[in-house]
Amino acid sequence: MGNLTNFTNKYKQNLAPSELRALLAQGEPLQLVDVREHIEFASGRIPGARLVPLGELQRRAVELDRSRPVVCICRSGKRSAQAVEKLATLDFEGIQQLDGGLLAWEQAGFPVEKDQRAPWALERQVRLAAGLLVLTGLSFSLIWPAAIVLSWFVATGLVFAGLTDWCGMGLLLARMPWNRPARGCGTSCRA
Repeated sequence: MGNLTNFTNKYKQNLAPSELRALLAQGEPLQLVDVREHIEFASGRIPGARLVPLGELQRRAVELDRSRPVVCICRSGKRSAQAVEKLATLDFEGIQQLDGGLLAWEQAGFPVEKDQRAPWALERQVRLAAGLLVLTGLSFSLIWPAAIVLSWFVATGLVFAGLTDWCGMGLLLARMPWNRPARGCGTSCRA
């Protein structure tokens, strides 16, 4: 625990990408915990990071070594801040987060590893699906005018998603088989 206390005293809760990079280069025994979802993790992560999605963090916290500092990582810092709070309520010490998330890490030009067959970003999948549904509704409305309702429905859903930051189509697509980790998938597994 002495190492953990030294780490906690030495660094603030938010680590800049350059600070994290320096700690990794010094061989600090950090646990990099990526709290994003599998699809995000597969498309880019800090080498050595472990996937523990935010929604599973409380249940899977037992997998983390309490004697080593934890650095939580997400896309921009919002979910990693929530992860830090969750781990603190579970009496973890020495919890840090990457300030600005993976976006800041990449902007700093630091290395990112990716799965070779990573699925498209969920936002891109939503745009494709929404566009195809609108085109389908418009095309069929030439034959059957009532089919235009599909285009109206999708447009309303997109406006709702924009206003509320909740996207049902995105949640549905995230559950599709191509967005799930394969069994025996190595470092990108949820296991």
